[in-house]
Amino acid sequence: MKFALIKERKNPPDRRVVFSPSKLKEAVDLFPESSFTVEASDIRVFPDEQYKNAGFEVTDDLSDCDVFIGVKEVPIAALVPDKKYFFFSHTIKKQPYNRKLLRAILDKHIELYDHETIVNEKGFRLIGFGRYAGLVGAYNGIRALGLRDGLFNLPKVETLADLDAVKGELDKITLPNIKILLSGTGKVAYGAKEILDHLKIKEVSDALYLTSQFTEPVYCMVDVMEYAKRKDGKVGSTEEFYRDPSGYESNFMPYAKETDFFIAGHFYGDGAPYLFTREDAKHPDFRIRLVADISCDIDGPVASTIRPSTIANPFYGYDPITEKEVPFDAEGAITVMAVDNLPCELPKDASEGFGDMFLAHVLPTFFDDDKDGILQRAKITENGKLTQRFAYLQDYVDGNE
Repeated sequence: MKFALIKERKNPPDRRVVFSPSKLKEAVDLFPESSFTVEASDIRVFPDEQYKNAGFEVTDDLSDCDVFIGVKEVPIAALVPDKKYFFFSHTIKKQPYNRKLLRAILDKHIELYDHETIVNEKGFRLIGFGRYAGLVGAYNGIRALGLRDGLFNLPKVETLADLDAVKGELDKITLPNIKILLSGTGKVAYGAKEILDHLKIKEVSDALYLTSQFTEPVYCMVDVMEYAKRKDGKVGSTEEFYRDPSGYESNFMPYAKETDFFIAGHFYGDGAPYLFTREDAKHPDFRIRLVADISCDIDGPVASTIRPSTIANPFYGYDPITEKEVPFDAEGAITVMAVDNLPCELPKDASEGFGDMFLAHVLPTFFDDDKDGILQRAKITENGKLTQRFAYLQDYVDGNE
């Protein structure tokens, strides 16, 4: 089996890669029957020379490779017919902007495996950049606080070498006495928690958070059973909520009345109640004045997130009265950080972490006859058709949705 690490071609440029040179060497040591070719790249966080020094061929010719492994969408013109591809295709939610990409993949008889569809038997994702989105998102939110209130001036993550350097910058600051709410219990939320814990911010229970004021910064981590409740007043369950959230409504306002800084690290599913609406944000007791929306669902469960922001310009303001965008430091505004490609700011660490997961969960499937069904579950297209698991995308491909 011949694998290729492909060059990232999407704009803005993405410096991440699935395997670092050292992790690629580890892969070959573990699976000697595999071979890897690296496509030359002038933007990758690990220079071509490092791959050459590790013993890998770096070339523009990948014609003899079977499996092409990348991070972001591959431009249609760069797709090679009759190959297997791994990348984030952003098609499985019927994203309109990538309809043509999925059509081209089918036309070219490409076997597509989306990183998002690589799941275990229970449907939990096995690989992703969630931790790094959480790390960078929490840092960016703290950076916004410092800039807005004139407290400190943290550098952008993209200017720092790695996660150790990021944490080193945090060691130089002192946070004011604020209450921070963190939603979610997945990789994103735990990435954000890592930053809060590094700052030695005390974690408190939701009961204490909702009833007490403090003389030091604190944070509270909440999941769906805290910020949502059953409409009929009965006791809910997380499993039920994820299966069918239609019987639930938001229970977020008690937290909004006690929170200065909200870090949104939750997963939002179709049909789930919004955490807070535009009307909620107008309430005189609504206290939140800073949101780091790592989940970044536009016009969705976090009403102040009216558009994604960018690495170049990560902050904007949301005026809850006019419901319009204003400067991030405007009087009375909710400061919003809603960068939708946060792991790109930490390409070295994100790539190394992703490679660990890909090596542990995906590469072995090529050499054990996919005994756990990981590839079978992840496969979106085969022989010019959608697989049965992803047949729901047919109307999207046809342009009927």
